[in-house]
Amino acid sequence: MAASEDFRKLFELALPDHAVDSDRIPWVPQGERVWYKPLRFDLANGRWVNLLKVAGKGKVNRHRHSSQVLGYCIQGSWHYPERDWIARPGTFIYEPPGDIHTLVVEGADDMITLFLLEGVIQYLDDQDNVVSQDDVFTKLDRYHAFCQREGIEPVDLRY
Repeated sequence: MAASEDFRKLFELALPDHAVDSDRIPWVPQGERVWYKPLRFDLANGRWVNLLKVAGKGKVNRHRHSSQVLGYCIQGSWHYPERDWIARPGTFIYEPPGDIHTLVVEGADDMITLFLLEGVIQYLDDQDNVVSQDDVFTKLDRYHAFCQREGIEPVDLRY
């Protein structure tokens, strides 16, 4: 009986389930030919989930992550010139912490990939100097600022 009481107490502390209608969330500009659609901001753990869209012939500049990244390609294709694989619809991606790469879309079609991220993304120049960085807080701020500029009511994605 004690074990079931412990589980009940544990479940009382957990977040309730949450369903997000992604059609209500705008694509937020991230760079030239690059947008993200946030789906979750976990401020307590420094994690966020978003869809990333890169227009044909676009790229996400060279960068590294402080923590692992998980991804799932939904539409289009992309690759890292630093690697020998290509992500296509249905491809699951694991990136280890510290990996340096440049996301490139070669074709004319847009790419959309679901990414689960945590920690910091550092954008690098060719000499590995940090030129800018993002984390859950900068992504949340950019989302709110974009919604405010565009007159869009932001969906609360902090859960």
